[in-house]
Amino acid sequence: MKIQELLKQAAQKYAQKPALIFKGDEISFEELKSRSLALAGGLSQAGLAKGDKIAFYLPNCPEYAYSYFACFSLGATGVPLDYMLKEEELVSCLTHSEAKYFIVKTKKDLDLKSLQKQVPSLEKIITIDDDSAYPSLASLIQSAENCPDVDVQDQDSSLIMYTSGTTGKPKGILLNYKHLEGSPAAMKHFVDLSDQDVKLAAIPFSHIGGFIYLQNCIHFGITVIIMDRFNPFEFLENITRYRVTCFHIVPPMYNAILTLKQIEKFDLSSLRWVVVFGAPSSPEIMARFHKYCPNARLLNGWGMTETCPPNTVTPLDSDNIASIGKPAPHCEIKVVDDKNQECTAGEIGEIVIKGWIVMDEYYKDPEATAQMIQNGWLHTGDLGRFDQEGFLYIVGRKKEMIKVGGQIVYAPEVEAALYKHEAVVEAAAIGIPDKMKGEAVKAFVVLKGDADTTPEDLRYFARQHLANFKVPQLIEVRQELPKNRTGKIDKELLKTDSNPVPSAPASQ
Repeated sequence: MKIQELLKQAAQKYAQKPALIFKGDEISFEELKSRSLALAGGLSQAGLAKGDKIAFYLPNCPEYAYSYFACFSLGATGVPLDYMLKEEELVSCLTHSEAKYFIVKTKKDLDLKSLQKQVPSLEKIITIDDDSAYPSLASLIQSAENCPDVDVQDQDSSLIMYTSGTTGKPKGILLNYKHLEGSPAAMKHFVDLSDQDVKLAAIPFSHIGGFIYLQNCIHFGITVIIMDRFNPFEFLENITRYRVTCFHIVPPMYNAILTLKQIEKFDLSSLRWVVVFGAPSSPEIMARFHKYCPNARLLNGWGMTETCPPNTVTPLDSDNIASIGKPAPHCEIKVVDDKNQECTAGEIGEIVIKGWIVMDEYYKDPEATAQMIQNGWLHTGDLGRFDQEGFLYIVGRKKEMIKVGGQIVYAPEVEAALYKHEAVVEAAAIGIPDKMKGEAVKAFVVLKGDADTTPEDLRYFARQHLANFKVPQLIEVRQELPKNRTGKIDKELLKTDSNPVPSAPASQ
């Protein structure tokens, strides 16, 4: 995929039309092209070349778009990192990815000098802050020469996306430049996006679901309203103010919106379709939301970072919101049993997927790649079933993962952080139901006999090693943890006697 060409075509066609709107400021398609290519030129002058790794550590902002498009214009490999990751997690991901450049918005709790010392490959740090001691992104844009013409091939590496920043072994999903066509191809098939649409982006651009918005922008000529973080009240304000026509968010975001007492005061009549992504959804929640936007079609969708989502979406002419829809034409999806035999309609099994949209590999992890991709089929770990009409349904998960507000947390990384505490003898983390976030992390610990450590002490300790969304919401201290016959902690028993997280009142 030739990003330079797409930027130039969009700028020629839409010129002064707003491409991005951030906190009231409009960036036209011409400005988006000019700034992105100028940044590419500046990075090239600074030494970034095709194939180099450049990491991004930013909240949602226009600079994120410039960084992505500059990276792709040079044929470099982008490494987007969740802005909630702590320094320890950043070091792990930056080292694993061998990032050479780092574009960052500074934080009080992030020591960039210390970070650079810990990452051998890291040569240059660029900030989006004008008052930083490091070179600024704005100065690179202003002083840049023309962006070089780089021969970018489909098989060249475009992204390493981490499914979860980790204090243990990182898992980076390696995508190529052909993969950048996955989302636009799916959106073109499933929904009728046009240059008349306005989309509202509240999902982090470091995640594939947020990145899709930027792809939509330059492929379809839509205007994207950027939120630096999700706030349900502001989300509805933006819909009303900018006459937003469509968006995709995860189930907990819908829950948060529906808790607002002021929801009825907002005019949502501009919405023509809305999608729920990221986790099994509740048709009841979507039906409740539909009362406030009766003009909108309700759609459900599914996919993984490993497979360039969306891979399934509810057809526009269907009301089957309980299903995650039907497969895109450029991928093949089956449901298989434990012997990899295809299941019949109605039979539950593991969802597997095949096609050019499947990732290249887990970066520098051939063992994990071989476990995930077998005979060309990627094993998702999700359990599902097809009905007689070809609609796919999610019924559960095989993997040991916890989805907190649409973001993935792996239990072992939570346990690894707790084990760093000197008082912890044993630790186990599980996911428990949470009405606001879908799931929450709960940890069980066994402490040393003389320890006077409290659950709140452990939560504070965990915050020093984990992003906030990974920190256990509940920690229960026990004298011992149940074991199975092989001596391993029996998490299924822990799950059976764990209650859901109590509902919290809405902040708005």
